[in-house]
Amino acid sequence: MFPIAFHPIYKHPLPEGHRFPMIKYELLPQQLLHEGTVTPTAFFEPGLPDMQHILAVHERNYVDNLINLTLDPRAVRKIGFPLSSELVERELRLAQGTILGAEKALQTGIGFNIAGGTHHAYSNRGEAFCLLNDQAIGAQYLLDQKLAKKILIVDLDVHQGNGTAEIFQNNDKVFTFSMHGKSNYPFKKETSDLDIALHDHTEDAKYLEVLQNTLPYLIETQKPDFIFYLSGVDILASDKLGKLGCTLDGCKKRDEMVFSLCRKYEISVQVSMGGGYSPNIKTIIEAHANTYRVATAIYS
Repeated sequence: MFPIAFHPIYKHPLPEGHRFPMIKYELLPQQLLHEGTVTPTAFFEPGLPDMQHILAVHERNYVDNLINLTLDPRAVRKIGFPLSSELVERELRLAQGTILGAEKALQTGIGFNIAGGTHHAYSNRGEAFCLLNDQAIGAQYLLDQKLAKKILIVDLDVHQGNGTAEIFQNNDKVFTFSMHGKSNYPFKKETSDLDIALHDHTEDAKYLEVLQNTLPYLIETQKPDFIFYLSGVDILASDKLGKLGCTLDGCKKRDEMVFSLCRKYEISVQVSMGGGYSPNIKTIIEAHANTYRVATAIYS
């Protein structure tokens, strides 16, 4: 059974206007356990990280202001959540969940964070509900601990991984690949090592064709020994914040492709959930649950 990072603080209460997108972090583990996709022993609770691992990616001044709740009000507005000590602790534990999940993936082949995918967090600021960049922190940790030599970040959220691109813009040990909606947020995009911007309403067939023509080539040419996969389900046509046109089945086939390639090339992979904002919470949970179901089928 693959390991999954989850901590009760992941689902801490927020003001009314922010609760809906957060409730999936509580419902998804319940669904996976209810249907038997995973057992309780699959879950582990991350503690707080060593701050040196956070500071290896994020600037000290930003981190200090975040922890002390002294960020400029404009910086807080860019994050989009009201800042609180509970929110900061959540982000710290979330980052540690990705670090530990990456370590465990080296043993099991794959590891998950029930949250994560905070790819809009820059080295010196947060934005778009992202305070600390969990997969960037995890990637730098593996490099610093000499647990990996070359990392490929596969970001398939509907939004470009702008913070991740900025963090690793001068690091040739990390290759950043983002396939996202061309007209989606962020409207001023950063430059990843490879960006593929898809037109509005791109459907399953085209989406999967582009990915199939890209990801195997990247693996063969970049030769990563570890992959971080951001499996956002906001590529669905029903998503309120996305502009692509994929179905639940197309999203599931995307995950099958990524995991099958990781297994074929024997590359360990850490998976963070990323976005999902369809109006019906059942659609969000089903899409995210499919990612775990596919992993169970491929890694069992």
